[in-house]
Amino acid sequence: MTQQLPQIPSTEPELTGVRNFRDVGGLPTVTGGSVRFGRLFRSGHLAHATEEDAAFLSTLGLHTIFDFRNQADRKVEGPDVELPGVRNVNIPLNDPADGKEFWKLVSTGELEQLRAILGDGKAAGRMSDSYRKMIVERTAEHSRILHAMAEDSVPALMHCAAGKDRAGLSIAISLLAVGVEREAIEADYVKSNDPHRRYKVRRSSTAADAMSPEVMELLSPLFDARVEYLRASFETIEQTWGTVESYLTDGLELSPETRERLRERLVVEA
Repeated sequence: MTQQLPQIPSTEPELTGVRNFRDVGGLPTVTGGSVRFGRLFRSGHLAHATEEDAAFLSTLGLHTIFDFRNQADRKVEGPDVELPGVRNVNIPLNDPADGKEFWKLVSTGELEQLRAILGDGKAAGRMSDSYRKMIVERTAEHSRILHAMAEDSVPALMHCAAGKDRAGLSIAISLLAVGVEREAIEADYVKSNDPHRRYKVRRSSTAADAMSPEVMELLSPLFDARVEYLRASFETIEQTWGTVESYLTDGLELSPETRERLRERLVVEA
């Protein structure tokens, strides 16, 4: 049974140039504790942050911003805003060439092309597969992130482009590592679907139906935070390592001492 979340207001302003920002503080752990407020934040990219956004972010006392975008993302969107005294660490969680032609079609393809590559559950299946792939192929990166936070990189903000997939999975792994309840992790993950958080879909196609209801429905699985995607990653952990504990210990090479330091930084015990 999931505990009632503490009724403490989280730091969630309406940022102008940064979408999907939130503090994951307050999420309950299986031992009766909760994630500390002001220690771990998530968002979309910071490349378009306004002066006011940057001023707010500067009040958070951040030590490190983890940017999970690849080189192609950063070329399109731009680098993150620089915040005084904050370390920016870029750890790409996917390859720019991975799915390049697919995403080009998503942006420019005509309706029939989109039906072919996205229809009949293909889009959702692709998303679940991408989560599975990140679990299996990015253990070194996720290990690096957790070790950094255990050492000195907290308070931290994690982001990718939309703050939904790469950041969503990295946040979920971080929360698993400190014992947050699975239901609470999923509940935080799907908050990325809230209207004011969602990634704004833009297409390069000039066709009359480029943003038609059918096109938007076909694209929807790519831009949704569906719990089935996150559960695909959990299933992959269990299929590959047997248990979450084995994944953390063997896959991410987290020693008991490292996990304890991570808990001390991120969790307040009951």
